[in-house]
Formats: sequence, C-alpha cells, structure tokens
Amino acid sequence: MERYVWVPVALGIFVILIVAFFYFDRTNQISTMIQSLGPLGIVLAVLLMAAVCLTPIPSEGIVLLFLKIYGVYLGTFVAWFGSCVSALLIFAIARYYGRMFIARFVTEENFKMVDNWVKRKGTAGLLIARLLPIPAFVVNYVAGGLPSIKVWPYFWTAAVSIIPYYVGTALVFLGVSKELWTWLMVGGAAILAFWGIGFLLNRHPLRDPLQ
Repeated sequence: MERYVWVPVALGIFVILIVAFFYFDRTNQISTMIQSLGPLGIVLAVLLMAAVCLTPIPSEGIVLLFLKIYGVYLGTFVAWFGSCVSALLIFAIARYYGRMFIARFVTEENFKMVDNWVKRKGTAGLLIARLLPIPAFVVNYVAGGLPSIKVWPYFWTAAVSIIPYYVGTALVFLGVSKELWTWLMVGGAAILAFWGIGFLLNRHPLRDPLQ
C-alpha cells in the first residue's frame, strides 16, 4: 500500500544498524559504554523501544540489542517496559485523533477483526485479538480507538500478551549466545507455541467467539 512505502526502506536501515552494532560490539566495548550510563541509559533504551513500537517496524531487533547490552533479565524487562509505554502512548494518540487517524496505520480488515473479537467478548476478546497474527501496534491503535475499551483492560492485556514472546526470544538468545541448547529448544518451542495459538485463532477470525 502507498502509505507503507517508507516501511521497507526504514526496515532496511534499521536492520543494517542492528547488524553493525553486533559486529562492532564483538568485544562488548559499546555495551560497556552504554551500561556505564546507568539509569540514564535505561531510560533512553525504554524511550527507544517505545518509539519503535509506535511504528510498523518490528521490534525484535531492539529486543536483541537490549539482550546483548543488559543481559537476559534486565534486557527483557527493558524491552517489555518500553512496549508498555508505547501501548499507553498509542492509546492516548488513538483517543485524541480518532478513527480517521487510525485508518492511516490500520487496514479495514484488521480493524474489523479486532473490533469483532472485542464486541463479542469484551476484555477477553481483546486478549484473544492480541494473540492473533496481527502486529501489536495495529491492535493497540484499533483497541485504543474503540470507546468501549477502558485504559486498564487495554493496558494489562497489552502488558501480559507480549510476555510469552519476549521470554521466548530471550531464551533463544541465551541458547545461541551461551550455546545452551536446552534453553534454545525451550525458547524456540515457546515462540512456536505463541505463533501456533495465533494461527489457530486466525483460522476463523470473524466468527463469534461464543460459538
């Protein structure tokens, strides 16, 4: 679509920057420098994650970046916290600008898919919609623009639904970086299970979930 012409270019630049970081940080000099910033570095990392999650650009590269810099535990938390901040920002944006603005980022098909689940199952439907194979930022924009969705259900479903994927990504990273094949398999299984649930739910996405 014409409105997404910039996405492949931005994604290409983004991937190049991530790869360059890992290449030049082979001795952890850059990571050590960033760690020396202390709380300021963490705040900047959270803001970077939040900014990326506002866009169609996948956030996995940033997650890997944080895992490399801060380690598995803190890196995962920083990525998760940044995505939560982004979710709240999107909620405010969607409520302020309304559906006409949301249409610039979300296709009519995806809007109807999320709206269908929410109308039929409320908060539970929103949680299910977040498990569908739809980018998180799309669900956030749609849900944020629905008057029936309050801020707390919107926020906790966003915060909870991303945890399995980030934990799985962290375990895969741990398995690859430390050559711990058990964690690699566990992490891979977690991500596959997450995708599998989304695939199964998406087989008949517009059917009434009560049926």
